[in-house]
Amino acid sequence: MKKTKSRHLNVNLDELDRIIDRSTQAPLSTAESQKLRSALHAMADGLMRKRSTEKTSAVLDKLAAAMPACEESDTGTVASTGHGRNSAAAYTGAKRISIAHATLRAGDPCPECGKGRVYRSKEPATLVRVVGQAPLEATVFEMERLRCNACGQVFTAEAPETSGEDKYDVTAVAMIAVLKYSTGVPFKRLERLEAQLGMPLPAATQWELVAAVARHLGPVLEELIRQAAQGRVMHNDDTGMRILQLVREPDDQRTGIFTSGIVSMVSTWRIALFFTGPKHAGENIAEVLKRRAAELPAPIQMCDALSRNTPKSTETLLANCLAHGRRQFVELVESFPEECRYVLEALRGVYRNDASAREQELSPEERLRFHQEHSGPLMKQLHEWMEAQFAEHKTEPNSGLGKAISYLLNHWTKLTLFLRQAGAPIDNNIVERALKKAILNRKNALFYKTVNGAWVGDLFMTLIHTCELNGANPFEYLTELQRHIEIVKQAPADWMPWNYHQTLLRRTASPAA
Repeated sequence: MKKTKSRHLNVNLDELDRIIDRSTQAPLSTAESQKLRSALHAMADGLMRKRSTEKTSAVLDKLAAAMPACEESDTGTVASTGHGRNSAAAYTGAKRISIAHATLRAGDPCPECGKGRVYRSKEPATLVRVVGQAPLEATVFEMERLRCNACGQVFTAEAPETSGEDKYDVTAVAMIAVLKYSTGVPFKRLERLEAQLGMPLPAATQWELVAAVARHLGPVLEELIRQAAQGRVMHNDDTGMRILQLVREPDDQRTGIFTSGIVSMVSTWRIALFFTGPKHAGENIAEVLKRRAAELPAPIQMCDALSRNTPKSTETLLANCLAHGRRQFVELVESFPEECRYVLEALRGVYRNDASAREQELSPEERLRFHQEHSGPLMKQLHEWMEAQFAEHKTEPNSGLGKAISYLLNHWTKLTLFLRQAGAPIDNNIVERALKKAILNRKNALFYKTVNGAWVGDLFMTLIHTCELNGANPFEYLTELQRHIEIVKQAPADWMPWNYHQTLLRRTASPAA
């Protein structure tokens, strides 16, 4: 594929504005069209270059290496270009209306040839129509009132059954929680949006609604923590956070506040946990592991090499993140092009092998043997090459490249656990993606006011992201939890994101259950 050179174009915005204004009155001249086209293409090129800077192909492209148009990212997943359109099947949350043919039914004679009979196709023709609406909508029921002109008695029409007992439906609370703790829309921003649409929704009311529901959903959070503690693989990391009214213990000299993320692999399910406060990721995972069954072996723990991510009093089988080590070479590629190319190419082979193992749906033991056969030689050659850089004085240990190599060598045993232990991951990307929820909330809302506010945020982010990791709809899940809240409290294990549908079906079949 032919590579296009990056272009630097001096753009006069006033001139472009004048061209756009003239286009509404008369066709553009050839020169004007070319100028507008060049500006748009230059802007698009800039956006494409910013989209993914750590892909191996993108990094090595700086060195003028010829790379295919479709390459894997640093996680080993394949990136490809798409047309941006979604099929009707992608709209899983849409209301579906079946429309029968106006004149034909299955089994009728064919009106075209008159010989055969028509039958129903497996796949219907589809038409998608998307409409806009407010995130939360209100309905005003106006019940007629009649007054007797003799006795003054007032007779009021009964409210419809659909009106509900509470002003705010459970779906409204679920939507507020998803908007706030999944997409990062602050309460105040949602208040302004709803006010513009003629439906006032004060920020204080939003907080009161989600806080009240969170108190009822505490047993679900506790059950998720209990089940996460039994995971065979646990990822953890943290990011900074602010709590304005945090009160520390008198002997606590630390000043940091964190949101720790933990993603636990339990059977075929993934559980995401969030904890915000003065404890760092290692302390939080130690608290979770206190609920681990004593007969279970130590879990595999994946994290970066920071000491604060490791529990001090709990045994785990520690693995370090290969992507963290790789990232140091990405940052040095312009200063040490040939050396970084060698490292990145070797690690790209490992990620390709890991992606291949996923595509083949190999068991943990089969994946281990696959990596030992295909990734083992790559990592062995890389280790020998790095040792030779120092032994043969090809690289200064105190240089940027030397420090990057030293990082890999110093943590080599933990970085290569995937070559010795079945099920060991190669990086910590899954929890870093989970922490983006907390980071998004921090960037938009800036802080939590109280410890209780942080706990509410952690609860909803835990429920929502666990739904996402297991292919469940978080809005529907939060709605059903509220509708069956008293039953949920009694048996929270039956109301996990991966089994609540089965629980609902059982209750439908046997209402007394």
